[in-house]
Formats: sequence, C-alpha cells, structure tokens
Amino acid sequence: MLKIRLARVGKKKQPTYRLIVNESSRDTYGHALEIVGHYDPFTKVTEVNKDRILYWISKGAQLSPTIHNLLVDQNVIKAEKIKASKGKKKTEPEVLAEKKTATAPVVTPEEKPAEAPAAEAPQAEVVPPAPAEVIPAPAAEEKPAEAPMATPAA
Repeated sequence: MLKIRLARVGKKKQPTYRLIVNESSRDTYGHALEIVGHYDPFTKVTEVNKDRILYWISKGAQLSPTIHNLLVDQNVIKAEKIKASKGKKKTEPEVLAEKKTATAPVVTPEEKPAEAPAAEAPQAEVVPPAPAEVIPAPAAEEKPAEAPMATPAA
C-alpha cells in the first residue's frame, strides 16, 4: 500500500522533513518513489506539489495523519483535521487505577436498594472469646555465684 508521509532530514536538533510517496512497509530513509514537498517545523514553511499529491491520492495512496492535517492547512484537500497523536503514555499506576474504575459498577442514588430499618434487621449476638488461662512460667534455677579466681603471687 502506498503512503504519503514525512521523512526526517536535516542536522541534529534541526529537523526538516520531506513529504514522500513510498510503500508503507519500506523505510523512510531509503529510496522513495517521489518527493512531493518539504516541511520546516521551525518556520512552519510548507512547500507542496499539489498536482503530484492529488495524482498519488487518485492512485490509492493513503495519507499519514500529520500529512493529512498539513494538506488541510495548505488547502490541497478539503476535509476536517484528524487527531494525529496518540497522546501521552499512561504510567502503570494510572492504568491500574483506570482498570479499577472501569470494572467497578457505578451505582447512582436512584438505583440504590432501599435500606431496611435497623429495628427490623436481625442482629447476631457477638460473643467475646473466652479468656485464655494464664500459665506461670517456670522459675529460673538460680546458680550459686562463683568466686573470682585468685591470681598467684609472683
């Protein structure tokens, strides 16, 4: 399938992009079928070859979301802009919290079952546990204190 998409060129931290027509499975750094424009993100200058873009679209080439929005801005195609980015990645705690809220059923106040009055509800008697018998610890056997050893006189 043919795609019209961006290929990054330019120096480190100074990107410029080419609008290329290429097979979707091929690398954008490799050989492109045709270069149909240029885009500079710093100056927002976009040069497009409108005739060639419309030709490739008529041949069945698909547009990447970013290219679609660029061509809408340049009045090459008449359409609404589409969301190009997927958004910020969620961290693991955010994903877990989202799963918990998604699985928990939401109950509105109208859907809550009516609570039974406290007088009607049977209450189970709470029996405290029996106190455990205290067994005294055996008395420690006392050993007679040993006298310190005398040192021989020299």
